[in-house]
Amino acid sequence: MNFVTRSAHTEDEENIYQLYKQVAAQSVGLARQEDEITREYISTQLQKSIQNGISLVIENPENVNELVAEIHCSKPEPRVFRHIFSDLTIAVHPQFQGKGLGRLLFTTFLKCIEENRPDILRVELITRESNSKAITFYKSIGFKVEGKLEQRINNTNNNLEADIPMAWFNCNYIKTQ
Repeated sequence: MNFVTRSAHTEDEENIYQLYKQVAAQSVGLARQEDEITREYISTQLQKSIQNGISLVIENPENVNELVAEIHCSKPEPRVFRHIFSDLTIAVHPQFQGKGLGRLLFTTFLKCIEENRPDILRVELITRESNSKAITFYKSIGFKVEGKLEQRINNTNNNLEADIPMAWFNCNYIKTQ
């Protein structure tokens, strides 16, 4: 299949919601559980990403009305963080995981920042300590581990585990006033 990445639009909101519901129902990759994926949450994240960040999607080549992957991030509110993208989240439909869509989405996303966002120095994400597959993947595309937030996650087994903050740095960053 030939997968194409494109910018997300407000018209994608319902399809992004459906994607996140499916991912949250079957995956431990998202911090939010299925009942925490609401239309309000999706709408808020999509609007923030469109207004001051990036949101990219991949459509199902066999059904353009279905999204199989999405990534988004935005700038935090205080101006002291104007050089940062955070609240990064990626979702890949369970039936399309392991096919390289996460890598395609992330490499397109990071290339977009390098080529079009010289105002962004760093991209931040946080992943749970037990998600070693994600940590290895993020390292492979240039993210660096920046620490460990002990006992931050109360997982589904009611056990506490650490969150791992990671960052990627834009080599084309241009400092502004």
